[in-house]
Amino acid sequence: MKTESSPTLGLVLAGGLARRMGGGDKALLTIGGVTILDRVLARLKPQCADIILNANGDPARFARFGLPVVADDIPDFAGPLAGILAGLDWVAKHAPEIEWIASVPGDCPFVPRDLVPRLHAARVEAGTLLACAKSGDWRHPVAGLWPVSLRADLRHALMHEGLHKIEIWTARHGIALAEWPDKPVDPFFNVNRPEDLAEAERLLAQHPNC
Repeated sequence: MKTESSPTLGLVLAGGLARRMGGGDKALLTIGGVTILDRVLARLKPQCADIILNANGDPARFARFGLPVVADDIPDFAGPLAGILAGLDWVAKHAPEIEWIASVPGDCPFVPRDLVPRLHAARVEAGTLLACAKSGDWRHPVAGLWPVSLRADLRHALMHEGLHKIEIWTARHGIALAEWPDKPVDPFFNVNRPEDLAEAERLLAQHPNC
């Protein structure tokens, strides 16, 4: 299958509790005067057929972005897999012509501008259904490619097996790695703590095109 014939929906995962940041929405923090979510959307939109946002709580706080906001339907903040399932279910209902979603964390301000095509290229080359990003020595399972065809399997894993760890579930189906260098700026640097926000400001000042 050619990657250019695989229209893909972008899913920004912003449903976490941000405990290490003291609560709130990490995606709405600013770097260089621009919210992280604005930065993520500017990079992801050109790569995708459309974009949706996974977030829990009052969706009105994201109203200015003009995106569908999809909440988890798995209870008790079940983690990123619950957000991915919410995205897969939304696509199946609202955009059945789309067979893939590409997810990115909402706290990742330097997400690659070529993420989606490279994920597709990796899974085609490896002959797998799934792909995720890797930079340096680290895998980034939340920056991944997911086929809508596996949504029933994922729901069963979450609802009936209590399986919440991404890498256990993806290992069942096989997953390809798309690799990026982590220097001078790791494109999957994420803002988990206040000191990470300061580091992101420093990186942006030193590498304004990152």
